[in-house]
Amino acid sequence: MIIHPQIQGCVARNCHPIGCRAAVMQQIASVRAEGSFNGPKRVLVLGASSGFGLASRITLAFGAGAGAGADTVGVSFERGPSDKGLGSAGWYNNIWFRKEAEQAGRIAVNLIGDAFSDAMRQQAIETIRQQLGQVDLVIYSLASGIRVLADGTQVRSVLKTTGQPFSGWGLDLEHDALVQQSLAPATPEEIRDTVTVMGGEDWQLWMQALQQADCLAPGAQTVAYSYIGPESTYPLYRDGTIGYAKEHLHATAETINLQLAEVGGHAWVSVCKALVTKASAYIPVLPVYLGLLMGVMKERGVHEGCIEQMQRLFATKMYGPRGVVADGNRLIRMDDHELDPAIQAAVSALWSKVTPDNFHALGDFAGLRQDFLQLNGFGLPGVDYGEPVSVASLTELMP
Repeated sequence: MIIHPQIQGCVARNCHPIGCRAAVMQQIASVRAEGSFNGPKRVLVLGASSGFGLASRITLAFGAGAGAGADTVGVSFERGPSDKGLGSAGWYNNIWFRKEAEQAGRIAVNLIGDAFSDAMRQQAIETIRQQLGQVDLVIYSLASGIRVLADGTQVRSVLKTTGQPFSGWGLDLEHDALVQQSLAPATPEEIRDTVTVMGGEDWQLWMQALQQADCLAPGAQTVAYSYIGPESTYPLYRDGTIGYAKEHLHATAETINLQLAEVGGHAWVSVCKALVTKASAYIPVLPVYLGLLMGVMKERGVHEGCIEQMQRLFATKMYGPRGVVADGNRLIRMDDHELDPAIQAAVSALWSKVTPDNFHALGDFAGLRQDFLQLNGFGLPGVDYGEPVSVASLTELMP
């Protein structure tokens, strides 16, 4: 069959498996071109199949020099091909990553299932014991709208404000148009539920389980990914429900850091820049800011995608010559270029002028759309999208 992209609003409804391979290979080539660094050797990645998690896994496996990259275990909740469709992009990202990592002599184990569950924690522990012994680094990069608790209760997160309603231009990727979007104030229960799903509780449960199982090597570190953003986005992010969850995540890092003292380890939060991911594209209003930001940062030569951001994180701010480079709140600031006052002034000036008629002229919305398509295997150079893909051959591929 010939596969064409299917987008509904800001959600991709399909993927191109061969394009996903090209995307993985492109990221591998990117980190190899940057040269080697002395990174961790055994890594657990929670949320490993796309965005920051996949970029982290690729950076650590292939960016630390020939023969010196990391062995990894990746956990993700993805679906393979069935009578309901071809499956998710993350399913194929896992497959192509494993194949390339194993060819390079790396151990690469993919665990498919609910990372919030006790069963998955136990499966990961057994895999680490059998394949790696212990891990030097745990990366927490989960993004989900729902969490099933141990008693079976389903808790859902919401993207809302916590004060006044907020309205602004949002981006409809399906129709390549701006639309008015609004965020309503959340109830106290919705705030609590969002913190339960997207805060630090699950991260702490993972670290407790790994430490109790003696799966953390001496000096083991853990890092979770977060976002703060500029003041102009505070109403929809920092002061919204998702911001409450991120604050909880930051506070949890301190608790985990004390917990890891027993093994001489540390817990960190990396505050990343705004980037095109499946999660960020879904947040109301934020993609318009992102399209403007991309245009300004590209113009000034400081734009980074996920892979460039993660390569810089590990090579210069966690495992570089100075060790971990953090601010006074123990946050690793990867949003340093984004929050440069000159860049923010330029973005704010553009944001005040945006209309449905001129947005393409003011920002890099074509680049944003291309990045979004590439997350799902479309728009990659070197891929013949007119070539039929064998569904039968896809069903033989396993993560």
